[in-house]
Amino acid sequence: MTHSNQAMSNTPYLAVFELDETLIAADSASLWSEHIAEKGLAPENQIAEEHELISAYAKGTMDMDRYMQATLKPIIGMDRRTLTQLVAEFVEEKIKPALYNDAISRIQWHKQRGDKVLVISATGEHLVKPIAKLLGADDAIAINLEQINGIITGRTTGTLSYQQGKVTRMKAWIAEQDIQFKGSYGYSDSINDLPMLDAVDRPFAVNPDPALALHAQMQDWTIMDWRHENNILR
Repeated sequence: MTHSNQAMSNTPYLAVFELDETLIAADSASLWSEHIAEKGLAPENQIAEEHELISAYAKGTMDMDRYMQATLKPIIGMDRRTLTQLVAEFVEEKIKPALYNDAISRIQWHKQRGDKVLVISATGEHLVKPIAKLLGADDAIAINLEQINGIITGRTTGTLSYQQGKVTRMKAWIAEQDIQFKGSYGYSDSINDLPMLDAVDRPFAVNPDPALALHAQMQDWTIMDWRHENNILR
């Protein structure tokens, strides 16, 4: 085998996973709203407002700027250390019981092959990055939060990782790597992620919503359903 062929054989694939309803049997932002309300850090109407806004997500019509403003409101003025501790409790209490066993197995399958695993989500980085770490991902892309002197302002920065924004952020991330990937896999449940799934070589519809399921069938994509009984890690 020539040196160039050997180098090519060692080149990894990139596996990109959406988070909510794909890797976990829930929406992490919704769970977070419930968690901080239980801790007395958010008013009860926060959950109702969040649910109203998230209903537009399924239709692909969510105003992501408005959604982030609403969901970040309770942590405005919080320092990073306090937030990190609060999120650690949240991951332990709310996220671990919602993990799909099949999701963990699929990530491990990619890792055993030497692939790079990237979690990408239209949720704040304060939630996504610790969850991605728990799942064993190599890195995560999420909505960036503005901080001034370590204090959360409630504003976001940069391109929002939502719909086409995920592709923009993913391409920027790939450009920053010292790796020329052999190819890419993509996994999502939502029609909102159609741009991302179209941007990878091997798209998979996981626990797809009706619109994505129909599209996947028409495109002859592989459909995976991890919502079966006893598949949630408890």
